[in-house]
Amino acid sequence: MTLFDPTDTEVSASPSRARRTLIVEADGGSRGNPGHAGYGALVRDPETNAILVEKAEYLGIVSNNVAEYSGLIAALELANEIDPDAWILAKMDSKLVVEQMSGRWKIKHEDMQRLARKARSVVDPHRVKYQWIPREINKDADRLSNEAMDAGIAGVPWKGRKLVAAAEPEPAPEPAPAEAVPTGRLHHLEIWVRDFPRAEASLGWLLERLGFVRRDSWATGASWTGTGGYIVIEAGPDVVPESHERLRPGLNHLAFGAGTPAEIDLLVRRAASHGWTLMFPDRHPHAGGADHYAAYLENEDGFEVELVADRS
Repeated sequence: MTLFDPTDTEVSASPSRARRTLIVEADGGSRGNPGHAGYGALVRDPETNAILVEKAEYLGIVSNNVAEYSGLIAALELANEIDPDAWILAKMDSKLVVEQMSGRWKIKHEDMQRLARKARSVVDPHRVKYQWIPREINKDADRLSNEAMDAGIAGVPWKGRKLVAAAEPEPAPEPAPAEAVPTGRLHHLEIWVRDFPRAEASLGWLLERLGFVRRDSWATGASWTGTGGYIVIEAGPDVVPESHERLRPGLNHLAFGAGTPAEIDLLVRRAASHGWTLMFPDRHPHAGGADHYAAYLENEDGFEVELVADRS
C-alpha cells in the first residue's frame, strides 16, 4: 500500500527526491472530563519499529479532547524536529481527532478548531495522513499519557526513559593509567526465572524505568544495560522448577539508586500495576533506617528490589 502519492500534493512542485516517512503515535486522557489530564506522543521508525523520541506532559484540568489534540500537536512537533521534510503517518485511537483532522467530520467547538489549526500549522497538512488504531495497539502513547497524569498529580515533573534509538554512542576508552587499575567492578548480573514473560513485565519494566536500556533479546530472555554493567533475565530448560526464595542462602535482593524521594514515591505507585507489592508498609519509607529513604518491593515471583533515594 502506498501511504503517500507525491502527485496528489502541493509538495510535488518542489525538487524531486526520496522523502523519509515517520510514524507518530499520540494519546491524551483525563481523569474526569474535565479532570487531571495529560498526553503522550512519540515518533517511530517505520523500518525498524523503534521509538526514536517520546514526550509526555501534564496539562492540568482540561477535557479529554483537549488532551488528545495536545498529544497530536506534540507528536507532529517531534517529527518535524527530526525531519522537517518527511511524510508523516499519524496514528491515534481517538476516532474524533482522526476524522476531524482528515476532513471527514466537522469541528464544531471553538477550542477544537483552535487546536486543529495549530496542528495543521506545525506540518504541511499535505504531508500528513491519519489512521485510527485500537487502544490496545496505541499502548505506548497511552502509557506516556498516564505517566504524565501520575507525575502531575504527584507534583513532580515527568521523567522519560532512555531510548535505545536515541542513546549516544559510548565514548572511546581512555588510555590506561600507569598505575594498576582496580578490578573490583561488577560486570553483569544474570537472573534466572521460571517464567520470562512474567519477569519481563515486572523486572524488565522496572529496569527501564530506572534508566536501563534494553539491548539484546532472544526467545527465553533479554539483557538491559546500565551505567555500571548489565543485567540478564533468562528462563530456559536448565532452570530448576522451583520458586525463588530470597531468604535462602544466596542473593537476597537488588538495590538501585532511583532518584529523589518524590520520584521513588511515584515509581512505587506505578509499580503496583506491574506486579510489585510494597514491603514493610508500616515502616515505609524508612524501613532501612531513619536516615535511609528507600522503598522495598517484591514481585509475584518473590524477587525483592530496593529503590534508594539520592542523598541531598
